[in-house]
Amino acid sequence: MGTFRIALANLRFPATPDEAIALTTQAVADAAGAGARVVCFPECFVPGYRRRGGAVPPPDAAYLERAWTATARAAGQHGVTVVLGTERIVDGELRVTALVVDDAGAVAGFQDKVQLDPSEEGTYAAGSERALFRAGPLTFGVVICHEGWRYPETVRWAARRGAQVVFHPQFHEAEPGSYRPVTYGEPANSFHEKAALCRAAENTCYFATVNYASAGSPTTSAVAAPDGSLLGYQPYGVEGLLIADLDLDAATGLLAARCRTA
Repeated sequence: MGTFRIALANLRFPATPDEAIALTTQAVADAAGAGARVVCFPECFVPGYRRRGGAVPPPDAAYLERAWTATARAAGQHGVTVVLGTERIVDGELRVTALVVDDAGAVAGFQDKVQLDPSEEGTYAAGSERALFRAGPLTFGVVICHEGWRYPETVRWAARRGAQVVFHPQFHEAEPGSYRPVTYGEPANSFHEKAALCRAAENTCYFATVNYASAGSPTTSAVAAPDGSLLGYQPYGVEGLLIADLDLDAATGLLAARCRTA
């Protein structure tokens, strides 16, 4: 199948919901200019993750529709599949989700966050279904932040069904006094970056994790290869696109397929 180029949009936290739209559409154009066929954004990038003490306005269905329409227009204009970290309102409840738009600008579907972090339960409701998506020869899944770090079965579900890469939109900012890494997977850092390498190795697939660019962030955007090695990572706190070329033939899903419990 050869190589397939992806981009991870390691961007600053948007100052306003409208800036989130502007940053998204610009990153889609930049990804296309870099030759990427899929671009993935951090968790809830539109309108911004609702962290404690944050200033993201209340949920707004009309705003979300406007943001999704602008994203779809950019995807179709530039011929890039987009995995947009966003939120949506379902039956009156707010969910963390990823909107997938294909390279013709058509909505392919949503992947809601199924496993919430306990701290999110007062803000968001959990989804219940998992989905696969396609972009040309690439089959991919999406797991969102906490569920990818702590629940290996979420990644395995996609790999067992043919996903060569699992995208992992996340939100992870520095806490006061926390360790500030310089290189990926440092022993003194938390378990999170090691978990990214494990998710790839234990499923023989690529794992592409994308965070916001923020000072002292404990994790950064990175791509782990199917053998658990690090294909590349974005310098900590630096805005920009992380570009990676995936060898789809290497993503066999062998170890995921051999698991008898997923």
